[in-house]
Amino acid sequence: MNSTEIGRRTGTEIGIAGRPAGLELPVSALAGVGTRPFGVYVHVPFCATRCGYCDFNTYTAGELGSAASPQSWLEGLRRELDAGARLLTESGRPAPAAETVFVGGGTPSLLGADGLAQVLDAIRDSFGLAPGAEVTTESNPESTSTEFFSSIREAGYTRVSLGMQSAAPHVLAVLDRTHTPGRPVAAAKEARAAGFGHVNLDLIYGTPGERDADLDASLDAVLEAGVDHVSAYALIVEDGTALARRVRRGELPAPDDDVLASRYERIDARLADAGMTWYEVSNWAKADDPSARCAHNLGYWDGGDWWGAGPGAHSHVGGVRWWNVKHPARYASTLADGVLPVAGSEHLTAEDRHTELVMLTVRLRTGLPLSELDDGEREAAETVVADGLAVERDDHLVLTDRGRLLADAVVRTILLGADD
Repeated sequence: MNSTEIGRRTGTEIGIAGRPAGLELPVSALAGVGTRPFGVYVHVPFCATRCGYCDFNTYTAGELGSAASPQSWLEGLRRELDAGARLLTESGRPAPAAETVFVGGGTPSLLGADGLAQVLDAIRDSFGLAPGAEVTTESNPESTSTEFFSSIREAGYTRVSLGMQSAAPHVLAVLDRTHTPGRPVAAAKEARAAGFGHVNLDLIYGTPGERDADLDASLDAVLEAGVDHVSAYALIVEDGTALARRVRRGELPAPDDDVLASRYERIDARLADAGMTWYEVSNWAKADDPSARCAHNLGYWDGGDWWGAGPGAHSHVGGVRWWNVKHPARYASTLADGVLPVAGSEHLTAEDRHTELVMLTVRLRTGLPLSELDDGEREAAETVVADGLAVERDDHLVLTDRGRLLADAVVRTILLGADD
């Protein structure tokens, strides 16, 4: 089968007990399996409620009804992971052990500690875990406890990422977040007390109605929690969300770009004063501890391989990307029929991979390798430097503080330079 047919097989003539149907990877993609960073992402599609700004592939119990359940999802997950490990053995090597695991969603903590332990056991039983693997789960602060953190730590999780968004009640109300403002800090402290050395808190800034004082209060709470990692994202109003409908009706103003830039600078300054440094435009970690950085996400940004398991999850191996069907019921039933639940795929061209390299590495503190640029792009990079948006350091193009605010514009300038 040639590369244009990848992901289009839907027949069940080859059962999941043998070579898994539903996906074929070309020799070129399999050739480097095991030599590149490899991670496993697991998508948990369940949420107690739907946040107004969220456009992720998630479902509440009312939306699913009896069509799917955590148990049917877990059975499908085991089948997919087993099939994936068998597929990657076609490289001629054993399936790569997961160097990183990230369980996201959705709300993984709704599975409870036992459910998360079963997820990790399924990965151990299929791909296996590399020695010293980083194993992260996202959690909603309201569905965690001291006992929860102790149990998942014992199960093998090494890192926790908690959704905080804001410490201001009126900001949480606009976002339709249900947790109480003080709960994320308490949860972070419980996780640390349970033995987690690496704890992340997520912030969202620029929500309509948020004031500078509200952001300062959120940053005060983050620093009080004593976490070693912070992710902070500007609010994006995604089409199809409840928040987008409110903005469209004029109930709420759209986020203001100048305000977003000011808030970003405020976050960066406070975290830097606290001994944290940015390593990706939206992520900060303790400056004196490289292990505080999220190795799983670095695998994405550095062009590694990963198997994305679960409804709607995306995978990438050797320049081939594919994604799963979105609905949990169809996901589980497809796997029960012995077929990988692939909804679509693409074989990245050399140009595609170059574009993604520029887009991703320019956002990293280590910067974009200048050796990867052609003559036109090098000339465009010199323009970026002249404009004060980046500097050349150790043969890499590294964003300045101002450049971080205009990272997307920097990418466009470099890539368009190749066409001029």
